[in-house]
Amino acid sequence: MQNIILKVEGMSCSHCENRVKKAVGSLTGVGSVKVSLADKTVAVELDPSLIAETKIRETIEHEGYDVIS
Repeated sequence: MQNIILKVEGMSCSHCENRVKKAVGSLTGVGSVKVSLADKTVAVELDPSLIAETKIRETIEHEGYDVIS
């Protein structure tokens, strides 16, 4: 398993947090998702043999948020 932390803009409430958790958490290869509204980060534990970081970025952006790092 690999851990990544993405800086995400546009999340402002618990609805945003839940939306990102649900979308990313449903992807095959994702073990866990932690969202911090205060830090504007999304921490993801993933299996790189099953999913690429780019897919996680695309999923967050598809939900309407900007991944900036």
